[in-house]
This record gives sequence, structure tokens and C-alpha cells, in this order.
Amino acid sequence: MTGAAPAAPADHITLLVSAPDRRGLVAALAQLLYDVGANIVHADQHLDRQAGRFFQRVQADLAGVSVDDAALDALVAARCAELGMTLRIRRSRVTQRTAVLVSRQDHCLYDLILRQRAGELATGIACVISNHEVAGEVARSFGLPFHHLPVSAATKPAQEPALLALLREHQLDLVVLARYMQVLSAPFLEALARPVINIHHGFLPAFVGERPYHRAWERGVKLIGATAHYVTADLDAGPIIEQDVVRISHADEIDHMIREGRDLERRVLGRAVRLHLEDRVLVYDNKTVVF
Repeated sequence: MTGAAPAAPADHITLLVSAPDRRGLVAALAQLLYDVGANIVHADQHLDRQAGRFFQRVQADLAGVSVDDAALDALVAARCAELGMTLRIRRSRVTQRTAVLVSRQDHCLYDLILRQRAGELATGIACVISNHEVAGEVARSFGLPFHHLPVSAATKPAQEPALLALLREHQLDLVVLARYMQVLSAPFLEALARPVINIHHGFLPAFVGERPYHRAWERGVKLIGATAHYVTADLDAGPIIEQDVVRISHADEIDHMIREGRDLERRVLGRAVRLHLEDRVLVYDNKTVVF
């Protein structure tokens, strides 16, 4: 089955799997879920013919399941191991926890909070963290815990361990960089061991790094964009989740481009976070399959 997924049942499981392509992958997983009493309510799949790799997202209703969570997880893991599949399992009853990191510009922070409160993002915002105090007013106005961790070139080596300790304390599932204008080091990302989504105010891979709108204006481009991607040790080079663009002209000054870009940044980041939280993103070879 393909297309838009129906509303998920109250108690459901989402499986994200990938494997070298072979016959019988779909049937084997479907048969296992049938055998334990689960009912598949939505499934989508993709075959990368060049890489010879198969990807699938399966959502199943657990209302009639005859085994407990641990037994079901073990059965699915064993079957996937037999088939050479990598596996990720998510249960609907477990609410994911997200931290939002931001610097001076708060438009993406506002947007994420409003989307979460409107029920568009299936997560709890555990805290807001910023290297500038100004974001505290936004967080406190919504009753969210706020942590101010200022950073400079001199304090960066001490700030990252403090940031890591804080994120661990909040027991997070996801970190979102909502215009957090600090580079996270490779040792920090390895120690965190959680997905980190960043919004870059440029259409990657063009205009990596700082001041992309200014460089786009200098280059005379006719489209500007925004890119949401997973953060890796390589600056602005992680797997891309979502992108969008808007057309501009020779008459547009930088201020206009930045204003248009902020609208893009909000929409693109909101969509990327929602796709991740709904377990619609599989990463391979530094790119993504987005169901």
C-alpha cells in the first residue's frame, strides 16, 4: 500500500527496516505480524535499484497482539536478523522528548512550539537551550524550562561538556537546532548518540556555512532555499531530510531575501521534525529515504 497514511490506531507500532534486496522480504515481515495478531494498517516501501537495497515502513495496530512488548520485539528482531535487515521500532504510547537549541533568532523556536501545541509534532519539548539569554523570554512565556549556556572561543571546550550533561539529564530522543549558530564537534555528537536535526538557511549543498543569503545575493541567484538535515561531523553535509525554495529577482535586496528565507526555514524545519517524529526517515549512504 502507498499514499497518505490513515489515522493511526491508539496503540500501534511503527517498523522501519532496510536490507539488501531479495525475494520474500515483504511477505516474511507481514506473516510474522499476522502470526502474533497485529494488523498492518499502512505500509510503504522503496527499492534503490542502483544500490540493490530495500526499504520499508510498516505501521501495525497492536490491539489484537497475543504477546507482550518484549516478546514481540524479540520476534521481530530475530526475523529481521534472519533476513539481514536493520530495524528500528517505535511504539505510539511512548512520547518522544525533544530539546530545542537556539541562538539569537527565535522565529523557528516560536514555530516549533506552536506546532507542538497544535498537535502537529508528536513530542514533548523538554527544554530550550541557548547561548544567548534573549531566548529565555520565549521559553518562559510558554512555561518551558530554559537553560542559558553562553559560549565563546575561549569557553567552547567547557561549554560542550556542560551542554552534553544537560541534554543527558533531560533524557532526550531528539535535539533540534533551530538556528543554533554553533558548530557541534564530532566527539560531542558521538557522545550524545541521539539524532540532531539542523535548519540551514541555504539550499544545500550550495552556500555551506555562514551568511548564505549574503553570498547568494552576491552570486545573483534566482532561487534561495532552506535545508533541514541531520547533523554530522562535517559542516552542513549531513543527510538531507527536507528542502524548499522561493524565487527572487535582481531587484531583491538582502533584507528581502532574509525575510523570505525565514518563512522557508520555519516550514522546512517543521516538516523535517514531523517526518522524523513519525518515523518516516531512513538514512543510508549520507542520504535519506523519506516515506
